[in-house]
Amino acid sequence: MSGPTLVIELAAPLSSAVLREFRALIVGLSSHFDEKRPGFFDVNVHAERLGVEDGQEEERRKPFPVPLPLLGNATADEELMALVGFDPEREDWRRPFLVYLMGPGVGDENVFEAEHADGPDVEVVLGFRPTHAVNVSACCNREIDHVTTALLTAAVMDVIGGVANVELSDGQASVVAGLPGLVGITDDDLAALGTAEFLRSWAAHPAFRLVK
Repeated sequence: MSGPTLVIELAAPLSSAVLREFRALIVGLSSHFDEKRPGFFDVNVHAERLGVEDGQEEERRKPFPVPLPLLGNATADEELMALVGFDPEREDWRRPFLVYLMGPGVGDENVFEAEHADGPDVEVVLGFRPTHAVNVSACCNREIDHVTTALLTAAVMDVIGGVANVELSDGQASVVAGLPGLVGITDDDLAALGTAEFLRSWAAHPAFRLVK
């Protein structure tokens, strides 16, 4: 992925009912939705539906520079862009994500095993050994993609439960230590485990930034 990834650690497989709620949530947040398999979603998420304001929205709304004198030889689309003052493609600020359940019996078992091969500290803090997980992976790396990743993960956790596993940069452990919803810090201060409340608090912090 070209952007950050968060992992939701699960103590048990998702039931059919919870999986349906998970799918319905992603459908509701997405403008583009493609289900590769049950629990694996390739989507474009509207950040605004998660309460995120795109700081570059005004920049994206600046007129598209199609010179009016060229309209005589322009295509119909170019004429439209010149007349109305924008390029519809530039107006699209949807965020691309892969959101996928993984683990025994559901898919991506090798990925799950590789990501959890060295996790004794995580198990001690969690109080359980993860059986499955959901990855929330952004396909872009702007600041808004980091915030959207955290809030999208929190929204998923509201439906499916679990504990977020958040990689930390050097020095971030002391910043997140006092945030609500923190379950614990592991891997020599390079990972934090927390609830959906923790993710929302961390995303609102001035020093917030996920590890790509």
